[in-house]
Amino acid sequence: MRILRFVPALFVFIFVLLLLVPLNLAQMASLVVWPFSKKLFRAINRAVCATFFIGLNILMETFAGVEVVITGDPLPPRENAFVIANHQAMADIPAIIALARRAGRAGDLKWFVKDPIKYVPGIGWGMLFLDCIYVKRNWMADKARVLKTFASLRNHRTPFWLVSFLEGTRLTPAKLERAQGFGKRQNLPHLTNVMLPRTKGFEATMEGLGSHKQAVYDFTIAYEGKPPGVAALLLGGVKRIHVHAKRYPVADLPKDNKERADWALARWVEKDERLGRFYRDGRLT
Repeated sequence: MRILRFVPALFVFIFVLLLLVPLNLAQMASLVVWPFSKKLFRAINRAVCATFFIGLNILMETFAGVEVVITGDPLPPRENAFVIANHQAMADIPAIIALARRAGRAGDLKWFVKDPIKYVPGIGWGMLFLDCIYVKRNWMADKARVLKTFASLRNHRTPFWLVSFLEGTRLTPAKLERAQGFGKRQNLPHLTNVMLPRTKGFEATMEGLGSHKQAVYDFTIAYEGKPPGVAALLLGGVKRIHVHAKRYPVADLPKDNKERADWALARWVEKDERLGRFYRDGRLT
């Protein structure tokens, strides 16, 4: 019986490995065409990205039987968007992938990720080919690299969903307490279900993407019970993930940096209230 408990985990490991190894090899091979056709290079890596994320989504929703409950605004297919979301667990990533697949953007997902991840075999190496943005949480250290990536997205008219967890890290009781203390000292709203967003990165991204972005999507992600890890999610330990989507066209957003920061903070106040309702009655709407 003990051996049988490892069978699902082994299946997931083999499934992901069988996806990652040939896809990483395809990415390495795409370097051959880079000097001759950057368009073809990006097309190959877009296909690689779509294959992996769609495969992961099929594993989650079909084999593990996770129901993704989506509420809120419809998301137009193939729209360039800056995606912001709360962050409770690594399971937040497959939740966002589920929405991207439905909007035809599974191959165009790009992430703000911690710098050390680029050294991780498989996923970390693969993200280097996808114009993902590696950050060290120090704007002066990150600025040149981040702005270069933004310029590349604009200049090559690269399609994207660029995802940022504005809190900067996953929610834990200790981190929430520290964030509340900081908020109190700065006379900011007291939040109980999310941490205060880091608005400097939001402002810089809005500025850096320029007219190449068409909308900002604000996702609120919620779980019935303790936020799960990816392993639990892919092994059938989760029944449902709830995601509430709000779409804001760029034309309706503030142009001033200070007003943008206030706008992002207001979204987090709304998110905190929405999650409070969810924990009371089980609905994000």
